[in-house]
Amino acid sequence: MKRPKLNGHAAIAEAVGNSLSEYMEKLDGEPADNLYELVIGSVEKSLIADVLNRARGNQSEAASMLGINRNTLRAKLDKYKIKTN
Repeated sequence: MKRPKLNGHAAIAEAVGNSLSEYMEKLDGEPADNLYELVIGSVEKSLIADVLNRARGNQSEAASMLGINRNTLRAKLDKYKIKTN
């Protein structure tokens, strides 16, 4: 299957960068810690929940869309406590 070429990478990176900048401003001078886990965890949880919703709860389809295997998806659903329909 031929995949369309989309330039979404820049938009996604910009959105994450904007959110991180806003977060840092709200710290109001307090030191930031554990930023990697905070950002990756937040983005990954949101991504998985959104894709699962778009796949209408079909885990096999969602895993395919994400480019991961179904067992990995199930582990992440448990990790982030994402409920399926």
